[in-house]
Amino acid sequence: MMHYPLVVALDDIAAAGLIAVPVTFTDGVAHVAQDIPVDVAGMVLPRALSAEWCAGRGLKADAGSAVTLPAFDGPSVMLVSLGTSDEEANNYRLAAASAVRAARGAAVAFLLPTSSIANAGDMAQAVVEGAVLASYDYKKPEDDAQLFIVALGTPLPSVETHGDVVAGVRRGAVIAECANWAKRLIDTPPNFMTPKELARQFAIRLSDLADVEVDVWTESRLREERMGGVLGVSAGSAEPARVVIASYEPENAVAHYALVGKGVTFDSGGLAIKPLPGMVEMKTDMSGAAIVAGVIAAVATLKLPVRLTVVTPLVENMSGDRAVKPSDVLTSRAGITMEVINPDAEGRLILADGLTVAVEKEPDAVIDVATLTGAMAMSLGDDCAGFFSTSASLTAGLEAAAAASGEGFWEMPLIASYEKNIKSDVADIKNLGKLGGTGGAIVAALFLQHFTNGLPWAHLDIAGPARSGSTHGYLNEGATAWGMRTLVALLSDVAATAN
Repeated sequence: MMHYPLVVALDDIAAAGLIAVPVTFTDGVAHVAQDIPVDVAGMVLPRALSAEWCAGRGLKADAGSAVTLPAFDGPSVMLVSLGTSDEEANNYRLAAASAVRAARGAAVAFLLPTSSIANAGDMAQAVVEGAVLASYDYKKPEDDAQLFIVALGTPLPSVETHGDVVAGVRRGAVIAECANWAKRLIDTPPNFMTPKELARQFAIRLSDLADVEVDVWTESRLREERMGGVLGVSAGSAEPARVVIASYEPENAVAHYALVGKGVTFDSGGLAIKPLPGMVEMKTDMSGAAIVAGVIAAVATLKLPVRLTVVTPLVENMSGDRAVKPSDVLTSRAGITMEVINPDAEGRLILADGLTVAVEKEPDAVIDVATLTGAMAMSLGDDCAGFFSTSASLTAGLEAAAAASGEGFWEMPLIASYEKNIKSDVADIKNLGKLGGTGGAIVAALFLQHFTNGLPWAHLDIAGPARSGSTHGYLNEGATAWGMRTLVALLSDVAATAN
C-alpha cells in the first residue's frame, strides 16, 4: 500500500529514487513545460526534444510512454508522456502509473507544472489516482512506496493554486485507496470471502466513518423482511446469505442517492452449472457490492454533502440439494413473483430485493452496479461497461463522470418491446428472455426496472471490464472496481452543482 502522497517543494525530494518529468507532444516533438527547471537532479533538460531523439529512445506521444535517463549519483529522471494535451486528467493517471511501475518500489517525485493548466487540483488528483491504483498488489499489501507531488509555477504557484493541488491530492488518495480496498475484497479467494465475511468487512470499514450507520441482516431477518430473491438464490449454498444496508446522512445533504450492488461471492451457476473456464473467475461476481461499499467509504471520508443509502445483497450461488431449480417461482420483497428459468441468471433475483429496499428509502435516484450479463461483455468488450437509464439528467451526469474518471461507459437502450420476452405463464416475470436468444443485457435491465417504482434509475452492467486479464496503464491483473470512481465523480458533481 502506497504511503499517503505528499505535496512538497522541489528542494525536498532528496529521498526520491525517480523524478517524473511530464512532456507533451506536438508533431512528434516532446516539450518540457516552462515551469520545470532546466536542471533536474543535476541533469540538464532542453525545452524541446526532437522527433528523432524521441523515436530513437522509444518515447512516444501515447500517454504513459516513458524513457528513463539513469543517473550515476542521485535519482533517475524519467520523461513521461502526457500525449498531446496537458489538460486531460486520464493522461496524468497513465503517466503517474508508468512512473510508479518504473520505480519498482522506490519513492517517486512527480513534477506538476501548474501555469499552463486550467485546473491544477484535478490534475493533481489524477496523478495520485494513477499512482495509487498502479501500486496495488494483492500479494504484497505491505509495500509502502512514497509519492511526492511537486507543484511548480513561474516563478511559484499561487497560494490558491497550491491549495487546489493539496486538495486534489487528498481527493485522489481517498478515492484510489477506497478503490484498492474494493479490489482487495474482490480478489480475495471465495473460501475466505464468503457472504458472512464480506458483510463483516463492510461493517468494520464503514462503521467507523462519521455520519455512517451499518445494519447487517442475517438469514432470520431476511425471512422476516421477505427477501425471497436473496434466500432463493442462497438456498443451494452452505454459506448463509447476508444483506448489508449502510447509510450516510450528513446534516448538510443536498440530495439523496441509493446505490445497490450485486454481491455474489462465488457463482457456480447453481443447477445451471458453469463450465470450468467460465467459473474460475467468479469470485469477481461480488464486484458491484464491493464497488458501492467503496463509494460510500470515499464519499463519507470526503464529507460530501450527499445522503447515501447503500444496499448489498450477499450470497453464494451453488448447486446444493436445496438449490433453486429451473421453473421454480420466488416471491420478491416487492411481492412480484419471479419464475426462475435459469439459475445462472441469479444476479437479477437478488438485485430485485436490493432495489426494493433502496426504493423504500425514497431516494432522489437509485443506481445499481452488477457484473450482470455475459451479453454486455460480448457487446462492449473488456474496456467499456454498459449502462441503462430512465433519466436524461442521470444519463448526462454518468457520462460526464465517466469521462472525468477515465472509466469507459456506454448508454444502452431500454427497448420496451422486449418486455414480452420476460412474460411468464406462472408468475409475474421470468428471469430469462428467449432461451439461447439475443438482447440478454437489455432483457436483464428490463427485469430490474420492475423493482424501481418509477424512480430515476440507472443500471451499470460492468461484466466486461470488472476484471483485467493483464497489467496495463493504472490497472493491474485482477479486479478493477470499475465504476467506483465514476460514481464518486457523479456524486461530487451533484454536491458541487447544488452548492
